[in-house]
This record gives sequence, structure tokens and C-alpha cells, in this order.
Amino acid sequence: MPSALLRLLSSRREPILKTSSTLLLGLLRPPRAPRFYSAQHSAKMAGEAPPIAAPTAPTAPDAPAPKKNDKKEKARLDKAAKFAAKQLEKSKQPQKAEAALKAAKAQAPALPPFENTTPEGEKKVLHPFSDPNFSAYNPKAVEAAWYSWWEKSGFFKPETSGSAEVGTFVIPLPPPNVTGALHCGHALANSLQDTLIRWHRMRGFATVWVPGCDHAGISTQSVVEKMLWKQEKKTRLDLGRETFTDLVWKWKGDYHARINNAQRALGGSMDWSREAFTMDENLTRATMETFCRLHDEGLVYRSNRLVNWCVQLNTALSGLEVENKEITGRTLLDVPGYDKKVEFGVLTYFKYPIEGSEETIEVATTRPETMLGDTGIAVNPDDARYTHLVGKFAIHPFTSRRLPIVADSYVDLAFGTGAVKLTPAHDQNDYQLGQRHKLEFVNIFNDNGTLNENAGPLFQGQKRFDARYTVVQELTKLGLYVKKEPNNMVIPLCEKSKDVIEPIMKPMWWVKMEGMAADALKVVEEGEVKIAPESARKSYVRWMSQINDWCISRQLWWGHQIPAYRVIFEGEDDAETDNTPWIVGRTQEEALAKAEEKYAPRKFRLEQDHDCLDTWFSSGLWPMAILGWPNAESSDMKKFFPTSMLETGWDILFFWVARMIMLSLKLTGKVPFTEVYCHSLIRDSEGRKMSKSLGNVIDPLDIISGIELEQLHAKLLVGNLKDEEVARATKYQKTAFPSGIPECGSDALRFTLLSYTTGGGDISFDIKVMHAYRRFCNKIWQAAKYVLGKLPEDFQPSSELGAKSLSVPEKWILYRYNCAVKGVHEALEAREFSKATKISYQFFYDELCDVFIENSKAILQDGTPEEQLSVQQTLYRTLDGALRLLHPMMPFITEELWQRLPRNAKDAPPSIMLASYPTFDSELEFVSEAEDYELGLRCAGGIRSLAADYNIRADGQAYVKASTAASLEKVKAQLPAIKTLCGKAVGELLVLGPETAEADMPKGCAIYVISADIAVQLQVGTQITDIDAEIKKITTKLQKTNLAITKQQELLAKEGFEKVSDAVLTLEKKKLADSLAAKENYERTMEEFSKMKI
Repeated sequence: MPSALLRLLSSRREPILKTSSTLLLGLLRPPRAPRFYSAQHSAKMAGEAPPIAAPTAPTAPDAPAPKKNDKKEKARLDKAAKFAAKQLEKSKQPQKAEAALKAAKAQAPALPPFENTTPEGEKKVLHPFSDPNFSAYNPKAVEAAWYSWWEKSGFFKPETSGSAEVGTFVIPLPPPNVTGALHCGHALANSLQDTLIRWHRMRGFATVWVPGCDHAGISTQSVVEKMLWKQEKKTRLDLGRETFTDLVWKWKGDYHARINNAQRALGGSMDWSREAFTMDENLTRATMETFCRLHDEGLVYRSNRLVNWCVQLNTALSGLEVENKEITGRTLLDVPGYDKKVEFGVLTYFKYPIEGSEETIEVATTRPETMLGDTGIAVNPDDARYTHLVGKFAIHPFTSRRLPIVADSYVDLAFGTGAVKLTPAHDQNDYQLGQRHKLEFVNIFNDNGTLNENAGPLFQGQKRFDARYTVVQELTKLGLYVKKEPNNMVIPLCEKSKDVIEPIMKPMWWVKMEGMAADALKVVEEGEVKIAPESARKSYVRWMSQINDWCISRQLWWGHQIPAYRVIFEGEDDAETDNTPWIVGRTQEEALAKAEEKYAPRKFRLEQDHDCLDTWFSSGLWPMAILGWPNAESSDMKKFFPTSMLETGWDILFFWVARMIMLSLKLTGKVPFTEVYCHSLIRDSEGRKMSKSLGNVIDPLDIISGIELEQLHAKLLVGNLKDEEVARATKYQKTAFPSGIPECGSDALRFTLLSYTTGGGDISFDIKVMHAYRRFCNKIWQAAKYVLGKLPEDFQPSSELGAKSLSVPEKWILYRYNCAVKGVHEALEAREFSKATKISYQFFYDELCDVFIENSKAILQDGTPEEQLSVQQTLYRTLDGALRLLHPMMPFITEELWQRLPRNAKDAPPSIMLASYPTFDSELEFVSEAEDYELGLRCAGGIRSLAADYNIRADGQAYVKASTAASLEKVKAQLPAIKTLCGKAVGELLVLGPETAEADMPKGCAIYVISADIAVQLQVGTQITDIDAEIKKITTKLQKTNLAITKQQELLAKEGFEKVSDAVLTLEKKKLADSLAAKENYERTMEEFSKMKI
């Protein structure tokens, strides 16, 4: 967490350094520009209360002199007592702080309810700062009215906001599922994408950000089915397909509206005139077109193959929708639909009798119930134990089925017994062996997970995991059961329902992937599509290099019904077989025309496939379909396709991103986008994946508006959570949000999420950090309020810089502003969002507010009219620029404040989002003046550090020692600014030049080295009671610092270390510089303190 943010996490700011009162300096700080603080803050630092002394045990006046051992024991006890007292005091601090916070809340006057008086869609009526709701930052008041005006004014449209001649920047929004409300992962995506959209829009690009939602077939149908059962104790079968889908459409309408409202509340500047839904007419047309084209090319085919079957959802799943759970040995797991836990992680051994012999062959399996579908046994051809059995048959004890014994090198001699039972219809490996040896494929499962007639009358109708036990019981009765033993294994689970996946043979529609995958891999490897971060690119390459054909059939009612029609001839059995003819058509009329042409004059009827397409099939068309495809002449397709970038989570890189690339290349011959940026996943403050059942899924609207703990609990009750899940979630909420979630506003939420985005690992979400950035919003508010209060009513911003009349502090702030502009541009270009927030935060908070605004007060009060006007222009220039710099990240507060700034009529865009984004200006490169001023800042920072460390509250005596004539001149020029920034802690500040004799040097000073020829000193002699103890403490710290220096020097000199990244190298070099600076400070101070003993 950045140090600047740490100080925001406290209700009041901490001193720059908080070392013990014994020394120091805080001189682990490097000799560089420190974080800058105001004179007011310096006074606060100097005014810190002294630490409470630990009580010591009283001594009787007539007590005998203690013996040597007694003295040691007394010292030990005294030390223990002091430590105990210190710990007690620490333990009281949280309670004290909480009590103080509650008392402050109780005493703080409540704001009157804010009422938005601006008519919907009109420009906001600005309230004066004297209004209680606008005297300080109030997110509800600030964010009101702006969005509806932006939207109604058409500012989000490319036709309004930019010029295609400058360039286009297009993002297809990853459409949220209509399963429920948005979560913080969506808020992260919104913040990242909107930042880039607004940044490009302000730079003159024609920007297109298309919003929309995904129908999310399996997920939405599942959640509606749960709701139906919870509310009415009915299933979809009770309602029928038409009535059930009507119910889902109603759900979609409710949640689609909620999602859109949340996107607006987050400030997303999406072009709502282009909004899409994956089951809209246009996108449905694109989906049907794609299926038919791929079928005509032979890339879509129907085949009876093994699929991942979810019994609970009653549908097939792709491999990517399956979670693999590793277990170690015997494990009992909860399985949906079973009252008792089911045993896994066990290898069961049993025997098959050999046909025409008294001999048996022993096999082992982790799924005993599947033996009812066994159609063969495989052994390794090199296994001498079974050579004589190859070509013979085993007899199934329950179905009398003959099981051929085959030899195959696939069999591992060392696993189990070396003989493998083969169930080709229910195991992927067995499926391949079954095809190779032409075994029978026998399906023993119904779709609901019960056993069918192929399992035999003894087991028919039993649930699959009940049969797991009854099979063993029956084998035992026959004397064929041998034993069971623990076995490590992987359990495939449905990602949605957590049911155990059952491999089942089903006739389904598939897409051939090999050729399309090769093309999609090529465009990434050749750089036509760039994927970041590198870890995501590597995952993409790995997945695409080992791809399988894609099953696109889903046994759902909600989604795109597959445009394939079974031809059923009059007088023939209508049961599907491998030879059943199918006709594919974009519409029923087209399919009928094709069938008549092909099969006339035979009489037939067409029956459409009841299944729906996999959601990712239609979602894979998103970037094209939202711009008008398959109409290649669509104006949007011509102008804005391919799109510029896709920003999404790495977890759907293959589900969605890869399929978009494959389908776009196949259907348009172009990539769908040229850049993919994968953001991290958000976890809770404990690092756990966010889950509704854990209660750690946070609605971003609750962060924006705030919510009481009781309301958080209540929201758990309106979902589909089980009672035990509600209890667990309630417990977490009490721990994580004991006082609920404070109102933070959209800008603070966005800025926090951006600050988390480093392009690295997952994000641990902490509401306290969010609230800290809300305080940053108040800092922005108060700074603007101050500046506007210092501008005269007739103030006119000057377009001329007037560099000759600028003071050194003005040149410094303009130079720092220019550096910030350059840094933010570079960060956003590199997609280093965290760096962009850090740079803008540091400029606004540390440099503009805590240094320049503080320094401006004296000039505005005591300066000449010319100096005052110059400072007013500089305040305006930097505030205006800072607001525009921050706007892409914090759109609401920047619009609210920017609208209050005076502007020239010639330069008056209606909204800040249409104002030009700040650009680097060579005229502001006041490098030498900035260096001189920062020297003064470092001097003031060093003095403040010493004052804080030695608890000097006011009227301290400080010195700046310059050892060269050049440095003396620089210090003299900055002396007034240094004195101002030192605050009340320093009463007198003197300069010591190179001519100052040793005898005239001040005594009893702590020293802070600023540079090779400048050091600051502070009289601390009166604060020290035991000089030997002080020297001893410094000596200990110096020894530790020397060890740190040696360690860093060894690290930097290590062979090969120069190959690390620039960021790591810079960090490690900085550690060494910090330690060297601390070493010099310790040594100089020890030298000075040693003189005090003489």
C-alpha cells in the first residue's frame, strides 16, 4: 500500500517519522524529496503528546541496599512492568479510538437530506459551497444529475465526442450475465474501460463503448429454477417450456435494468444508443448465420460422443465449465441430491470370472457403479500375468455380458492389478480404448443420474451413488469383492451446481477446432493480437496448442434454440439414430425449403432440435454482432471494426476471448480486436474468492451509497442461499463490516479499483482503503474550494504563461504538474493503471495541496498585486489541469468542480469530458528552479522529521549547514520557504556557511544529511536526559544498517542479477541508497552527541 495512502487511513495524519524519542531522524529516509507536508501539518506533528511513562515499582525509603543478583532481578522486573504497561496502553487504543469515533459521530451535526432539484437530463444546477451538502465532499450531492445530462446530450456517442480523423478507440464491453446484480469485478472492468474511453475521448478520438448483457444460458436458467422452487416448490417441467421461458424473460428484464442502472451509477460513458443483448433480434440473426455457415463448411457436425454431463442441471458442459477437485485418500463429499455424504478417494478391487474356466481376473476402480457398463478388460501386452488371457472373455456377473480381454500398451502395469475394466460409454480414456478395440458402448445412466435398464433389473432405478454401495454389496454376496484401499484422485465438479460430472454418451452438435485454433494462435504469436499480462498470453498459447473439438449443444430452454431440424419420414420410427438425417436452416422456412428440395416427393415432417447453443457460441460473436455483422456493409462495421481492445478477466480467456478470435477470423478474415488486457480477480480482504455463499460478494452500489450491517444481512435472505450458507455469510459480514459499509461514492470506488490494478496477481479487496480514497476526494474538494475562494469575481484565465514573472514555487508546481501529465500519459499507454493513480494522487495531494497551496497563502496575503495575480493564475492553471488529468479516473467530482471554474468564452466546451486532456508542455520544463526548490523542501522535511522524533512542538532552533559557496547561495534563496514549511516547530532558522568555524558550530544537535554538501541540524540537547543511552541506541541501529548495506551490496553484485527487471533493479538500488543515507545520519549524530559528553 503506498505510504501516501497509509496516512489517509488514519483519522488524523501521522508524523513523517515515528521512531523512538531516542533518536532519530527517521533517517532511514533517503536523501531525496520527501513526501511534502503543509505548515499546518508540521504544527500538528510538533504538537504530538509525549508518550505516557510506564509506572515503576516504589522503593521503601529504609530498604537495605540490594545485592548484585537482586539488582538484576529488580531490573528484570522493572523491564517486565514497563513492557506490561506499554502493552496495556496499546490494548486500550482501539477501544479509545472506536469510542472517540462514536462520540464524534454523535456530536457531528447531521446533513440535511440532499434533494436533486435538476430536472432529469438537464445540466446540473450548481449549489454554492455555503450549502451544507456542498461545504465538504458529499458523494451523493456531487454525483447527482451529471450522468443523465451527459447521456441526453449525446456526449458518449462517437459522432459527438471526437473525430475519426484523429483516430477511433472502440471497446466491446464484456456483457454482464443477467443472472443478478453487478459485483465488484464488474465495477473493476467498468473503471478500467471507462478510464481508457474517457482518456481517448479527451484526446479527440471517436470513441465507441458498446454496453449490453449476456443471456448466460446455464447460469440464468439455474438461478430462475432455484427461485421457482424456493417460492413455489415447482420445477420448469411443471410450467412447460413456453411459460418457463416467459418467466426467465421477466427475470432478464428486471436484472438487465438493474445492471444498466449500476453501470450508470459507476459513471460508465457507454453509448446506450448501441446497447445490445445476446438474444436480441440482430444478435440472434448473427448466431443463426454463424451456425449455418460453419455447418455448410463441415466445421459443425453431429456426433454421439462422450460429454460432461451435469445431473443437477441436466445438461452437457464444456471442459472449461468443469472444476477439478483434488482429494487425498478416502474423502466424504456432499453431492447435490443426496442426504448423506458420498465416499470418494477409494480404489475398489473385485474379480471377474473367466468364461469356461474356474479362473478369475482382478480389476480395480474408483467408480464401482460403472462396472455395470463394462464391455471389456485391457491388460498390457508385456504383462506375463495375463498373456494367456488375451483373446478370451470374462463374464459380467450381473448382466452375463461377455467382456473381451484385450492387450493395449496404454495399461500401466503398476497401477492396481495391472488389469483395467473398460467402460467406453462413461470414461474418456475407456472411450478411446473402446474405439480402438471396437468394443460395445453401453450407456447405463438416465439423464437424471439414475441407472437405466442396461444396468440390469437388480440396479435399474437406483441413483448412481447409491449403486456405488449396492454393487459392492452384491459383489460381496457372490464372493467377487476383494478389498478397497485409499487412492488420491481428482473429482470433476460442475462449476455451477458443484455436482459430480458424469461422462455420458450423447448425440450432440460439435465444432471442429483444430484449423480455427491454429489461425487464432498464429495472430497472437505474430503480435497481431497482443495479450497482457504475459502470464495470460502464455495461458492462451498453452490452451490453444492442446485444444479439443467444442460441444455446443446444451439441454436448456433458455438460449438460442439450435437451427437444426430432424427429418422424420412418414411411417418410420421417429427415434434418433446415427443415420437420422438433419437439415440446417437460418429459419424454419429455409430449413423446410432445403428438405423439400432434397427429399421430395417423400412425405416428412421437421422437428427442431430441442437443445440450445452454448452461451459462449453467441457471445463469441459479440465484437462483430454489436457493430452490425453479418451485414458487412454496416456503417459501424466499416468504421469501427476491428475494435481497439478487449478488457476482461483472465478467467474467461479461453471461454470467450479465444472463441471470439477464432470466429472472427473465420467469418470476417479479421481479428476482432488488436489488444487484450486481462485484469486480476477480486478477492475479499482475507484473500478468498468472492462467493455469494460466503457473503463476501459486495454490490458496488452498496459502496457508492453505503449500507448498514442489518441491510447487508437482509440482502442475503432475498437470494437462493441455503440456511447454512446464510448463517456463514452473516458471520463473515459481521467480521468484515461491523459497522456496515460507509458511503464512499463512485469516484472513490473507481480510483481504488484502478489503484489495485498492477497487472499482477489477484486483488485483495479492503473497504478501509476505499474509504481512505473517499477522504482524498474531500481533499480535492477543499483544494478547489480554496482556489475558487481566492480568485476575484472578474478573474479571467490567461492563455499566456508569463514565465518571467513566475516565482520559484510557481515554476516548481508547474514543472511538477508537467511531470505528472507526462507520467500519467505514459502509465495509461502502458496500461499501468495503478501507476497512473499514484502519480495523480501524489501530484494533487502532496505537491499541489500540501506544498504549493500552503505556500500560496502567504503570497496572497502579503504579496504585491502582481505577485498575487501571478499566483492566482498558477493556482487556476494547476487546478484546471489537475481536474482534467483526474477526470478519466474520477468523472463526477472533476465535472462538478470544473464546471465551477471561470473560463474564457473561446475555450468553453460544455463538459470536462470534451475538454482537451493535458499534454506535456516544454515551456513548463523549469528543471533547475525545481531542483533548487526541492532542495528547500528536503531541508524542511529533514527538520520536521527531527522535530517529530524529539517531540519538539514549537520554537525549536534549526540550522542549515552548507559546505560550499554554491550550496550556500541555493539555501539562502530558499530560506523563507524552508522556514514556512517547517511550521511552528521551528522558531528560528539560521544558515551556516562553509566559513563557519568548528568552534562556532551549534552544540547538541541531531543531524539529517540532505546531500553531499548540505545537512540540517536541530537543537535537541534539552530533550535528552541520558546521552550514553542515546548513543547506545544509535550504535545498535548503525550496526543493523551496516548489515543491511552489506546484504544489498552482495545482492547487487551477484552474478546474473543485472538480468532482473528494471523495476526490481531500481527498487534494490533504492534500498541501498536509503541504508547509506541512514548510515551517514547515524554517524554524524553519534559524533555530535559524543561531543555533548565532553
